[in-house]
Amino acid sequence: MASARVAAVDCGTNSIRLLVADVDAATGAVTDLDRRMEVVRLGEGVDRTGALAPQALERTLAATRRYAEVVRARGAQRVRFVATSASRDASNAHLLVAGVREALGVDPEVVSGDEEAALSFRGATGGLSRGHPAPHLVVDLGGGSTELVLGDGAAGRVEAARSVDVGCVRLTERHLHDDPPAAAQVAAARADARAALDLAAAAVPLARTRTLIGVAGTVTTITAHALRLPGYDAAAIHGAAVPVDAVLAACADLLAMPRAARAALPFMHPGRVDVIGAGALLWGEVVARVAAESGVREVVASEHDVLDGIALALARAGG
Repeated sequence: MASARVAAVDCGTNSIRLLVADVDAATGAVTDLDRRMEVVRLGEGVDRTGALAPQALERTLAATRRYAEVVRARGAQRVRFVATSASRDASNAHLLVAGVREALGVDPEVVSGDEEAALSFRGATGGLSRGHPAPHLVVDLGGGSTELVLGDGAAGRVEAARSVDVGCVRLTERHLHDDPPAAAQVAAARADARAALDLAAAAVPLARTRTLIGVAGTVTTITAHALRLPGYDAAAIHGAAVPVDAVLAACADLLAMPRAARAALPFMHPGRVDVIGAGALLWGEVVARVAAESGVREVVASEHDVLDGIALALARAGG
């Protein structure tokens, strides 16, 4: 089968996303039919309790049931539901498995950080790698974890990858309790982020990076701020190459803003208002570290990520 209609669901710590697409397995071309996102905060409290909260689980399963209606209406031939950081850490993840199986007819796969990283790399570099030199460093900044993957996107080759347990939700819950956060809270979050980056850098040679590509909602929202967009515009964000200094300035600005000011930004999703400060802190640390070690002068944003990687893997698995 040269082309397949597939449905990919990515269930992370902060959001759950759906992509229904026609995928050409031979060329890797992904034609979107329906792409959507809901903030459900599945990872609420997981860092503290080690379990999925009942209200978070119900929000997530309600969104899954809505997605199931879309999948059926679009006639997807194959479906894959991937659960990431929050589900890896939760003692009661079996409740998510049962609910997803009932709604979608498939079992969710709680993937490892390494597999999540590989899927993100495949999705992010599919359409961007040919215009930017390798090695490409793809950074997927999520709610509970961050994946760093170095490789050659055009060749589909991953050289090194590491997933670390820092993300916008996790850092917010651990450290950034005031609005705006106090200096001591920012310092603690920054130390946490830097320690995680040290772990990542031990496995991933950041100095080899020639193109830095950032994916996921935190990164694309920061890009929208750096570009001063009048609203969230995926077409303007995807592939945008923003100077490092402009990205760092946007990160500092969002971190220092009170939540009311963030909420008033025309491109800000309401579900990101309370966690974008931590996301901005973390993305600023990543960009500064990679720029210092590799000399890259700009950051490329991608709207394509783990969802696209899942869709590609589904199409190829079907033969």
